[in-house]
Amino acid sequence: MATEEESIEQAAASRRERLKALKAAQELLNAPDEDSAQAAENQRDETNEEDNPSMKFRNYVPHDKELQEGKVAPPVLPKFEDPVSAAPAASEEKEDPFVNIAPKKPNWDLRRDVQKKLDKLERRTQKAMFKLMEQQEQEKQSDGGGNAIED
Repeated sequence: MATEEESIEQAAASRRERLKALKAAQELLNAPDEDSAQAAENQRDETNEEDNPSMKFRNYVPHDKELQEGKVAPPVLPKFEDPVSAAPAASEEKEDPFVNIAPKKPNWDLRRDVQKKLDKLERRTQKAMFKLMEQQEQEKQSDGGGNAIED
């Protein structure tokens, strides 16, 4: 276990050394002569002096009067139009196609399943009512016919 940790540490140390060597070599290749380095620094100083007046401040208000000239006016945002509020006028005329899918009455399937039994019951009810009416008629006739004989 300790040997594995030591080997990992050695590999990391050797990699660091190689990276440092590569960096140093890169700097030597890219480093210009001293004279050209000084000329480049002078050019940078000149460009910095020219860049200072052209600074623009969008969100920061500087206290210095010279820098306040570089303050930029805030942008004007276009007026926001809500696309959702404009759309319902057209959609009110259209009928939702999913409304026609659902049944008009929620118990239509129950009625369909029970319809045969209801038909039988209706016929039996009609027969029973007819029999009751016949019995009442017979009773009336028998009562009416019996009274006429007794007179």
